[in-house]
Amino acid sequence: MSKNKKTKIAVALSGGVDSSVAAALLKKQGFEVVGFHMRLWQAVPDKKQQAEIEKRVKETCRILDIKVFIFDFKKEFKNSVVDYFIDSYKKGITPNPCVVCNAAVKFGLLLEKAKEMKCNYLSTGHYARIKRCQLPTANYKLLRAKDRNKDQTYFLWKLGQKQLARVLFPVGGIESKQKVRELAKEFGLPTFATPESNDVCFLQGMNIQNFLKQIYPEGCPRGSGDIVDVKGQILGKHSGFWFYTIGQRKGIFLPGGPWYVVAKDVKKNTLIVSNDEKDSLRKELVCEGVNWISGAEPRLPLKISAKIRYKNDSDAAIIAEKTGPKKYRIVFAQPQRAITPGQSVVFYRGEELLGGGVIS
Repeated sequence: MSKNKKTKIAVALSGGVDSSVAAALLKKQGFEVVGFHMRLWQAVPDKKQQAEIEKRVKETCRILDIKVFIFDFKKEFKNSVVDYFIDSYKKGITPNPCVVCNAAVKFGLLLEKAKEMKCNYLSTGHYARIKRCQLPTANYKLLRAKDRNKDQTYFLWKLGQKQLARVLFPVGGIESKQKVRELAKEFGLPTFATPESNDVCFLQGMNIQNFLKQIYPEGCPRGSGDIVDVKGQILGKHSGFWFYTIGQRKGIFLPGGPWYVVAKDVKKNTLIVSNDEKDSLRKELVCEGVNWISGAEPRLPLKISAKIRYKNDSDAAIIAEKTGPKKYRIVFAQPQRAITPGQSVVFYRGEELLGGGVIS
């Protein structure tokens, strides 16, 4: 306990149950804990909601007897996350803002603040685990959370050794979300019943189409275009390709449905649809911007399990070859539904997250 008192840990407090329990667990272990809270850009600023969140954060810190520091990162968040989100839709791809936020904001800006304030570590409420190893090529491994239903390693593939050396995930080893809520109750925290947050945080429940219309009132920059079937036959018109994503079924107002988006030809401003969802199945993809968490590129071909979206299970695959700088071809054992450009594909070996990239 006396040794722990010499270790200072900043905990990123969102106002939710996971991060508050992380702070309570570290405090209980005798560490010097401080709370960090970020004010981030919102599509529709809600001062009342923000006040309620900050009230929970401050009450949590009062109960745990720790100091709290509030940082205004609205501008930085807008520049790094929101602008990326908008630009992705303009390009006709589907963005993954949580991945960018983790890399640029939570384990970028906030980690730097922790270092400036002489904190040894930054802790968050992410469901993931870190294992320290004595290997020459990787001192730290990023592992799936004990609760596989809540595992968030999919969003952490951009992290590297320098970040993992300074990061803690206290709730990653807890067996269930229910147990986390029970711990919050035991600690007397005001967050024990806070609802889950699964949507894009800065939209605050706003429909993506309405958000894009707010940013561009005149509509999609490329305008309307043809909707065609897999044989190229024109079926109708779409209102802008950025309103659609691969695998989408809703919002395709054509007779003879249901229709599924199976591809987008951005150059031709064309949406390709099919009555048969199987037309969206693919066994291969190419990804770019690949990050290896160990910092070392593995020998190829490499057998892995991979997942192409957060809600998916990981499936057997092979990283077949390198096709360019930080660019690889992945081949799955079984066809995958709706492989979507702009989304992340991540690579596992057992419990370990090896890395990931952006589907191109």
